[in-house]
Amino acid sequence: MSKIRRAIISVSDKTGVEDFGHALVDLGVEILSTGGTARKLKEAGLPVIEVSDYTGFPEMLDGRVKTLHPKIHAGILARRDIPEHMEQLQAHGIGTIDMVVVNLYPFEQTISKPDVTFQDAIENIDIGGPTLLRASAKNFESVVVIVDPGDYNNIRDEMVSLGGDVSYRTRVALAQKVFAHTSRYDSLIAEYLQNTIEESHKAQ
Repeated sequence: MSKIRRAIISVSDKTGVEDFGHALVDLGVEILSTGGTARKLKEAGLPVIEVSDYTGFPEMLDGRVKTLHPKIHAGILARRDIPEHMEQLQAHGIGTIDMVVVNLYPFEQTISKPDVTFQDAIENIDIGGPTLLRASAKNFESVVVIVDPGDYNNIRDEMVSLGGDVSYRTRVALAQKVFAHTSRYDSLIAEYLQNTIEESHKAQ
């Protein structure tokens, strides 16, 4: 574990994200971001690096591909305690990403709408978000992962008290929360598709 120097923030639920962004910047953290999150942070006066500028590769496919890039995922998944990992990052000009702040497309809210179409539901299946979350949670010893805006204040306070770091115990708890969250998210999608199959059979 070490001081957090670079974070990626990409959230659908933007509750509290400006204040948390300000706290991170005050602690010397560089912020990478995407789309609407980047715009909101910039409007709040925060210095933000667009992920597409960081990777040198544009968003494509109507935003379906934004963070799915080796420069992002290698920076997250590299084990800081394995010299070969760090040498590979250096060889390819890749920096580490020490914090990931992500919450997912609102699939549950979308399918709860009475007039939702099947296509709308499918478009609200998040791909990049769960990938970022799972990668970060797997490497929790090196990456602080936040999926719940309700954790912002506690993480800020801990970083202040620990000189920009977050404790091992907190890192494990945050990783556990991520896997519980993504598991429930996938279960909702599976259940929705199963219900769709059953309804189509009834209509035949």
